[in-house]
Amino acid sequence: MLKKLAKIKYLTNNFEVIQDGDHVICAISGKKIPLEKLNYWNVEEQEAYFSYIEASIKRK
Repeated sequence: MLKKLAKIKYLTNNFEVIQDGDHVICAISGKKIPLEKLNYWNVEEQEAYFSYIEASIKRK
């Protein structure tokens, strides 16, 4: 169960956990993303995306 929101610094090929937690929130859909499943983000915007679909919506 996802309990605590993590604070993340998104880097080019990785991310750094600034504040402990187990998930982040998708900037497009608002869905919770477990850190172990976090694969899509934008370094410039410092945003996470649930999937490639949300990431492509943001690019448009």
